[in-house]
Amino acid sequence: MEVVVLLKQVPATESDIQIAPDGVSISTEDIKWVVNPYDEFAVEEALRIKEAHGGTVTIVSVGPERTLEAIRSALAMGADRGILVNDNGNCGYDGLKTARIIAGLFKQIPFDVIIAGQRAVDDDNYQVGAAVAEFLGIPMIPMVIKERIVEGKILCHRSVEGGSALLEAPLPVLFTTQKGLNEPRYASLPGIMKAKKKPLEIKTPRDAGADNILLETRTIRILSLSLPPKRKAGKIIEGNTAEAKAAELVRLLHEEAKVI
Repeated sequence: MEVVVLLKQVPATESDIQIAPDGVSISTEDIKWVVNPYDEFAVEEALRIKEAHGGTVTIVSVGPERTLEAIRSALAMGADRGILVNDNGNCGYDGLKTARIIAGLFKQIPFDVIIAGQRAVDDDNYQVGAAVAEFLGIPMIPMVIKERIVEGKILCHRSVEGGSALLEAPLPVLFTTQKGLNEPRYASLPGIMKAKKKPLEIKTPRDAGADNILLETRTIRILSLSLPPKRKAGKIIEGNTAEAKAAELVRLLHEEAKVI
């Protein structure tokens, strides 16, 4: 079983995000970079499929050279090899362009199952997994919370509003992960040491099959970034009795907030 995981390196959620002087990107100087949390579920599920069915787990990522750290984290968990398509930090690679580059790369590597996080926690565009499946012409099942592979097909429980749905698809297939699918393992010290000897390729987008038209076309351009407005300080309602406080609250909602 050849399993491929699509992985992205993102800022840690506890990082203090600041806008860069150019106004269209974030300042990366003090950012802690980590594996996208939903992609950690993808790596863990890929390893479980390998343990159940044999085969190999390949990690694929598009990003700058620092992304190697995230790929090595997945290798330390137990993945077999990694491939980085080095985009030289090109911020013009939106989700659709990234998906086209990845789909081109799959002409060079075998796959039975592709697993991706349902979204990346930095841009939240939900595009890459679905677009890769579309470009490859294979089934795609999103938001999977349980899966089982039997006789050349996959059975997936996916979360839907108010419950779950059971879907079946033939291999090859791509599915995306949802919380509850598994609990990602920690990398052991032996795993970290073994990761240093595992194959890790660095390719350019052209090595992955991208042509000049794809690389030079900007489908999305960020015009500006701004931080959310600061919340106003809360107000404490004064009063000697509950009735007095309730009356004052109603007055403020009517006269100041103008919601009643």
